[in-house]
Amino acid sequence: MKADRDWVSPIGTAVADDIAQKIAEDPEYRALHERYAESRQIAWLFIRYRMDHELTREELANRAGTAVGQIARIENGRSKTSLDTLMKIAHALDLKLLIGFEENGGKKREKPELVAV
Repeated sequence: MKADRDWVSPIGTAVADDIAQKIAEDPEYRALHERYAESRQIAWLFIRYRMDHELTREELANRAGTAVGQIARIENGRSKTSLDTLMKIAHALDLKLLIGFEENGGKKREKPELVAV
């Protein structure tokens, strides 16, 4: 039997490990990964909303008054979504979109100031 360090999963490595390796090895990939970091965070908000409400992309699109393709583009995290689109979807779902500012790396506020739009 192989030593544990030589063992390879039959399904390969974890996605996070693959991403970390690609970031370390490829500057172009690293730049793209950083460029779309915020889009991936928004994508996870949409995916969690759908999961929490047991909705398909089509059902979410119908409720939000938008196309399934728009929801898919947002959820894939590889495209920038406009503020207008986020506001339209939030309002159609009877939600508030919260926006705020926070300093990078500096003193963080205990409770950030947010504006609901």
